[in-house]
Parts: sequence; structure tokens; C-alpha cells
Amino acid sequence: MGKNLTKRSEDYSKWYNELVIKADLAENSAVRGMMVIKPYGYAIWEKMQAELDRMFKETGHQNAYFPLLIPKSFFSKEASHVEGFAKECAVVTHYRLKNAEDGSGIVVDETAKLEEELIVRPTSETIIWDTYKKWVQSYRDLPLLINQWANVVRWEMRTRLFLRTTEFLWQEGHTAHATKEEALEEAEKMHEVYTRFAEDFMAIPIIKGSKSENERFAGALETFTIEALMQDGKALQAGTSHFLGQNFAKAFDVKYATKEGGLEYVWATSWGVTTRLIGALIMTHSDDNGLVLPPNLAPYQVVIVPIYRTDEQLKAISEKVNQIISDLRAQGISVKYDDRTTHKPGWKFAEYELKGVPVRLAMGPRDLENGTVEVARRDTFEKTTIEQSNVVQKISDLLKYIQDNLFTKAKVFRDDHVTEVNSFDEFKKVLNEKGGFVLAHWDGTVETEKKIKELTKATLRCIPLDAKEEEGVCVLTGKPSNKRVIFAKAY
Repeated sequence: MGKNLTKRSEDYSKWYNELVIKADLAENSAVRGMMVIKPYGYAIWEKMQAELDRMFKETGHQNAYFPLLIPKSFFSKEASHVEGFAKECAVVTHYRLKNAEDGSGIVVDETAKLEEELIVRPTSETIIWDTYKKWVQSYRDLPLLINQWANVVRWEMRTRLFLRTTEFLWQEGHTAHATKEEALEEAEKMHEVYTRFAEDFMAIPIIKGSKSENERFAGALETFTIEALMQDGKALQAGTSHFLGQNFAKAFDVKYATKEGGLEYVWATSWGVTTRLIGALIMTHSDDNGLVLPPNLAPYQVVIVPIYRTDEQLKAISEKVNQIISDLRAQGISVKYDDRTTHKPGWKFAEYELKGVPVRLAMGPRDLENGTVEVARRDTFEKTTIEQSNVVQKISDLLKYIQDNLFTKAKVFRDDHVTEVNSFDEFKKVLNEKGGFVLAHWDGTVETEKKIKELTKATLRCIPLDAKEEEGVCVLTGKPSNKRVIFAKAY
């Protein structure tokens, strides 16, 4: 199992791919670039969905659903939007198949060509704003706070499970507001929601910032991002929130009657996270033995394995275990009892280590006599023996310790890989030898940003929201700069 994984130090990419497959998270499908998310992987996504959905609803949002197929003409209404997605769009041109006349199989019926081609959604701004035109008439209809859980298709040439697939799952929020200030406040609020989710549930420390003009979402006036650092020193964008201004409102003629009787265009936001968060979770915490999952998102937080020789022993252990399970579940702790007779305890230990279950309990005949149970932590491999009478409190506390420990460990790694540089030679050396986030002065131009990427393959990840004002010069051009920004090689 985990013992057969390639080591991270030998080939990080191969380690990641093997782990996704061996931990039963996902696999490649018959369709190139598209994945099958297996039950264990989907259970992690469901936990993410549940927490995010709760957070969205607590901030006043409602869920809705919009069509998968979008008329091609919609994309031409917002110029920067179509330019940003044109090369990634899958297009539906016909609506019927037929048997080939020569009996060779199924072919497209050439007489069933659509009058207008349909785009499989790469994102839903256009179809949603066409809908909002019907929903928004007056200031009384605002704000409109809608979220959608859906799938999207962006045609990718190079794919990797969870991190970059042609089809992926996500949520996309789309909101309409009466004023610029309200829309900006919304974009910033959702940026903070993503920050809290990443740090409190995923145990991933992030850097909050805004994207450069070159890296903004297509059609946005401002894109806020949370950037995470993986164990191989590469960055991963873990969530974005966009202030869209009035671009889409004007493109789709979405106006509202003001209190004063005037007619104004609404202001918009959109925001989203995807199943690539599962990839971020894997690469932030896992080790050479397999997955390491934070308790707050683990499909089951505790697994209990009985150790026995006879059916009578198993029966006696199971009676006690069932009481422990009942007590743990009463405290909201998710538990799995693995009493399969087809596998030995050692095999089960290895399986749950590979799958990253935070806590493993083992109980044998001697434990039954002594009123004890063995506890093993996945994050540190530490084993202890505790009293059965204290198991609920001990496990409850332990899960909190593990969650905090994973965040602290990831933060120490992240902080150790944030490096200030003052020259381009230093910039390249840190990128190639250490990796991580490189804090450097930049002259603020798209041309310089593109040149740095061309020369180093590093992208400008964000302009940190807490960046301090300091006089300096751009590491590439020597032109004046008043703050440092973050560059990194990225997924």
C-alpha cells in the first residue's frame, strides 16, 4: 500500500499521481482528460461542499441551477470574457445521431445541425446575466445573491487528476448589487469566506491578495485570490472572488429602477472554488506513506479495528466497540468500524494509513479485560493507550490537536519558503534552488510580468493585501516600485 508509493523526494509528480490512484480517490475515465471521482474522493468533496454551503447560506446566499449549454452568441457580448475562454470551449453543433448507410456504425446526422451552436459552460456568467435581466427590475430586487453547484468543461491539453481536468466540479457564486460599494464589499466578503474555509477546515495557510491585470478573471475589474504553497514549493490558487463592475450588466442590459425613479446598471461579482481543492489538500499534508487528512474534512475521523482470534472474541469486542461508536457519534465524530473477516488487522492498519484517517483505534481481548483501547495518530504516528471510559473526551481533544498541528506544520513550511529578493539573479536562484513564494519588487507593467514568466516560468501570484509600502526597484527592469509582490512557479 503506502509503502509502495514513490517517495516525494524522488519524484513529487509521480508520488501525487500514485497516491490519488492508490488511496481510491479518483481515476482516469474513457474520455481523455476527464476523471471518475471514486466514493472516497467524492466523500471529501461532499464534506467540502457541506461546509462551504453552510458558510454561503450564513452570508445570505441561495442555491439555484442554470443550463449546461449556452448559446454561442452570448459569449460575444462581453469582449474580454470571450477572449479569455474561447480556446477552452467545447461546442455542440448537432442534435441527432443516425446509423451509417454502409452499416459502419453511428454517425452524426448532417441534417440535424443546430441553427446556433451551443457552448458547454466553461463558466456561467453569460447565461446567468441573461437570466438576471428578467429577475431584476427594481432596487427592491437587489441584492441578488445566488450560488450554483455544478460542473464545467474547459478543454485542456495536459491534465492531472483533480489539479487540471477537462471537466471539473465547482461552485460559482453570481451576485447583483445596487452600488459599486456593495459589490466590492461582497467580493471581499467571499474572499474572506474562502480564507476561513482554507485555514479552518483544510488546515492550509494562505496568502490573501489581488491579481495583477494580466492574471485577472476574464471580464473582471478586480480579482481577489487566496494562494497556497504545496510541499514541492509550487503555488496553487485555492479560490478567487471577482469584482465584475458593470461589464456584464451592460453587456446583457441588466438595469434597475432606483428609489429616486432613475434607471441604473447593476454591479456584479462572481466567485468560485473547484475540486482542485482536493489536490491542494493532498499536496499540502500528505507524506510518503499516503494521505494525511485534516479531521474537519476526513470522510471518517476515526476507524476502529478489532484484533481477535475467535468469533467469540470478535463478538465481545464488537459489543464494546458499538457502545464507543454510539458515544463518539453523539458528539458529532464520524466513525467507521472495520470488522471485516476477510482482511487481517495489519492489512487494515496499512489501508487506513494510506487513506489518511486521522485516528485509528485498535481493541483486542486484553484491552477488553483492562478497559483500554490503543490510539494511533496518522499525522505523527504516535501511539498511546487510553481508558475506555475517557475515549470520547480524549478523541474529541485529539482531533482538535491534529487539526491544529497540520495547520501549524504547513504554516511553518510556508513561512520558511517566503523569500525576499532584490535582484533578478537572486530571483532565479531562489526559484530554482528553494522554490516557494518569492517577494520581489515589480514595476507594475504587463510587459515586465510576461517577460519574467518567459524567462523563469514563474507567474505573479498576487499583490498581497497586507503588502507594506516600501521604495524599491523592479528586479528585472530597475524601474521604481513601491511594494513587493509574490511570484512563484505554480500549478
